[in-house]
Amino acid sequence: MAENPANAASSTANPSSSGTTESQATRAVSDAERLLSQAEAALADAEQSLRGPAAQKYHLEDLVGEGGPPEKVSMELLRDVNLDIKIELGRTRMNLDEILQLRRGAVVTLDKLAGDPVDVFVNGRLVARGEVLVLNDNFCVRVAELIGSDNGQSN
Repeated sequence: MAENPANAASSTANPSSSGTTESQATRAVSDAERLLSQAEAALADAEQSLRGPAAQKYHLEDLVGEGGPPEKVSMELLRDVNLDIKIELGRTRMNLDEILQLRRGAVVTLDKLAGDPVDVFVNGRLVARGEVLVLNDNFCVRVAELIGSDNGQSN
């Protein structure tokens, strides 16, 4: 069997061609590994930027001054506190047309009878019930019952 002279010439013409192909393959693998490591580093940086800065523990300082809390807290601290106090004689429901018909001297019937205790609300919360009195030509309320926090709810 005779060998093709073109094939024989190409296989024997450059004995170092297989070495060149191997070095190119090694260089290509090396470049691919370098590009892979750069891509992984870029992804890690992107993930870190999406997470934001790491959370740090916050230290709360004591709110008490250097001398510590006073031994007795006096009522003087509460003297300037404003409270919204309302006395409710009773309630009723009216339609808008009934309200528009009200004139001076009109009588509005409430859900409580004369002599029934009135409700005392402080900042919108029912705190007491009492009776209406007249003292020196002024209306006033004598507290008859204090409402505990467990059953006193604002209506």
